[in-house]
Amino acid sequence: MADNKRRGEDADDDRLNDDVVSDNAENDATDAEEPVTGGGTATRERSKARVDGDRVGPFGRIARFVREVVAELRKVIWPTRKELLTYTGVVIAFVTVMLTIVAVLDYAFAKGVLWVFGNPS
Repeated sequence: MADNKRRGEDADDDRLNDDVVSDNAENDATDAEEPVTGGGTATRERSKARVDGDRVGPFGRIARFVREVVAELRKVIWPTRKELLTYTGVVIAFVTVMLTIVAVLDYAFAKGVLWVFGNPS
């Protein structure tokens, strides 16, 4: 757990520099010379596998799905204990307030309906 970094805690955090635009003209020139491809090698390999008949079976698809889920979960910035307790308290308070509002409105409408239509007893 010590390896987990929160956004902004480390100056070398690559996630903070994702949107930085380079003003260096030399980098722009070399980037412009490189061909732009839509899919890359992964797309070519996938399409070649489909043409050759080497289809991925259901277990291979499940394994790939699990690998992708684990990779996405590693990208998640998990809340600290203090943040988790704060968020939980906010949710409980909000639900309590909404429950009170709905209960008061339900009681008021029930009394209103009985007043308008009369009490059957």
